[in-house]
Amino acid sequence: MGVLDALSEMCPSLRTRRRIKKRPQLTTVEMKVRIDCEGCERRIRKALHGLHGVTGVEVVPKQSKVAVTGYIDDPAKLMRRVARKTGKRVEPWPYVPYDVVPHPYAPGAYDKKAPPGYVRNVAADPAAAPLARASSTEVKYTSAFSDDNPNAACIVM
Repeated sequence: MGVLDALSEMCPSLRTRRRIKKRPQLTTVEMKVRIDCEGCERRIRKALHGLHGVTGVEVVPKQSKVAVTGYIDDPAKLMRRVARKTGKRVEPWPYVPYDVVPHPYAPGAYDKKAPPGYVRNVAADPAAAPLARASSTEVKYTSAFSDDNPNAACIVM
């Protein structure tokens, strides 16, 4: 216990003061917004520029991706503001890098509209998750013929 804590215990007027709210951590919020032209890009930047806590806005028109960096406590509020100011449909970035998904060509994961190098995030979608996961038989057969286990092929033969 420090000196200031001891003094605040003695003086009741110091204890009743408001506590300082903790600042949210630095986060990055990624959104999918259809960007047709430079004017759309400018409107998105302008909508996010004045928002409290935003430190940087990165717009990638070819991928229809907007990445906002800053001390953001409510990503839904950020998306609502972009939708209201621009009049465009906004949704969370639904794609993950190709390397992260164990079966990228599964029916739920592969998406023709995804940017190059990305597939749909099937872990977040409960309907498509069973299709993208390997079953126990698939795991058994792939591990039997893997290069990591040279003795497994002898057992099969």
